[in-house]
Amino acid sequence: MPDVDHSSPHADIVEEARRVTTAAQQEQIALKLTGGLGIYFHAPSARAAPFRREYRDLDFVGLSAQRVAVQPFLLRLGYTPDMPFNTLQGRRRLRYWDRVHDRQVDIFLDQIWMCHTLDLRDRLHEPEGVLTPADLLLTKMQIVKLNAKDLMDIVALLLDHPVGAADGEIINAAYVARLLARDWGFYRTLQLNMDRIRTALTRLPAQTDAVGSRLAALWQAVEMHPKSLSWRLRARVGDRLPWYELPEPDEAG
Repeated sequence: MPDVDHSSPHADIVEEARRVTTAAQQEQIALKLTGGLGIYFHAPSARAAPFRREYRDLDFVGLSAQRVAVQPFLLRLGYTPDMPFNTLQGRRRLRYWDRVHDRQVDIFLDQIWMCHTLDLRDRLHEPEGVLTPADLLLTKMQIVKLNAKDLMDIVALLLDHPVGAADGEIINAAYVARLLARDWGFYRTLQLNMDRIRTALTRLPAQTDAVGSRLAALWQAVEMHPKSLSWRLRARVGDRLPWYELPEPDEAG
């Protein structure tokens, strides 16, 4: 096994993401890349126009059980801890800085807490250093106020991944449907975001016909899955009460 690269962070953020995930795999730390860069690694369409974009920060998901290993690991890779933030938020999230390149590194522990809660504890044990396409899609689809970058990331991911019933280089619709069958709020946000994506598709010059059919297949799987009692009770209330949280501005990565 090659030695872990303990050199300073790369100026190229894509190469830096590759360095960190490779080092984590070598040290058997469950640290998975997420956000737009995670989609970049899974979706070739994200690497070219009209979907290519700049990435400012690195976002990962790890296990709280490995917190003690994650912190010295990042120090060895050349990162500086944000001590005030980590003291207050360290049970569920850590923040580090690449001071040379003024780059922020966020590590969510166990769950991504944004507009909704995405529990990933059972999704971090695969050897690959990036979240699965289904999990990457959910991290974007749970954002209530999608921006243009989020929309482009979602379309690129769906353009390159068919919908199926397993993980791998496909969108695991069975997994998505099971998750949303327990959480009406997340279901409602995904429903609204599907309409936003369809509207965005009409403005794109690229050939994106497959995206619409994949959205339809995903939604069919979600609708057909039996819903929990708590889901049905919350559905009766509907939009009369808020069904989401609004994250801090720097959390919507």
